[in-house]
Amino acid sequence: MPRGYKTSILASAAIFILLEIAALALLDRSSTLQDIWINRAAHRTMAALWGGSEKLRSYFRLETVNEELVRQNAELNEELESYRSRLKAAEEACAAADMHLRPEERSAFSYTPATIVKMSRNRARNYVIVNKGSDDGVSPQSGIISGKGIVGIVNSVSRHYAYGLTVMNPDVTISTKVGKEGISAPLVWDGIHPDGAVVTDIPPHCTISPGDTVWTSGYSSIFPEGIAIGVTGASRLVDGSNQHVEVRLFQDFSSAHYVTITKNLDLGEIQSLEAGETEDGR
Repeated sequence: MPRGYKTSILASAAIFILLEIAALALLDRSSTLQDIWINRAAHRTMAALWGGSEKLRSYFRLETVNEELVRQNAELNEELESYRSRLKAAEEACAAADMHLRPEERSAFSYTPATIVKMSRNRARNYVIVNKGSDDGVSPQSGIISGKGIVGIVNSVSRHYAYGLTVMNPDVTISTKVGKEGISAPLVWDGIHPDGAVVTDIPPHCTISPGDTVWTSGYSSIFPEGIAIGVTGASRLVDGSNQHVEVRLFQDFSSAHYVTITKNLDLGEIQSLEAGETEDGR
């Protein structure tokens, strides 16, 4: 074999080996970059999955948290009603000290947290169904309230559910006090707006200013006194004998979900007394 030919073969082999070494080096570097990219992509994917699962867990935790807040709100309402009863009884006792009256310390109302399972909003007579019934101590003529105001009144109950009429129902009338003077007047739905109501039968000489707060009066046996219902708007004279005042309700029926059922613990005694008075013809 010629010497020049051998030299050419050796040179080619050396070049091939150098190229292989360079290729392996490039492959090693490229593999490292690919690993980095793959790791980054994997981390982003895992972060998205973890974030999504955490949001899902948070959603279910939120349901539990909301239910707990409703329960605590019911307990606070009951405690507040107890303080109100004590204060009122103490004031009555002070006013009649010569009679040695003993203040009544128990709350006149019980409070049961509940969740709305169904509610109509677009009917002439709207209703609501909640997930508490007779087994939970709920009975007809109990009030349904939320943190924003009045929702409705319980009409009938089964063991586990209660059916009620909402404020957006012409058959529901709420006894209220209006403004700083505490003018007593009934409130009814205006029949048009989901947040609209009207306070009626206000004497023409009484002044109701726009922006006055409307509260439950406590004169009915359904709702405790002092629940804010809405704020007054324009007023008009009807038949020359009484004023009708527009009210914008605080309660948003489109988002109502968690509620509290108020039950007057003295309702049976009051109804028996009223029945006795009716039988006597008084």
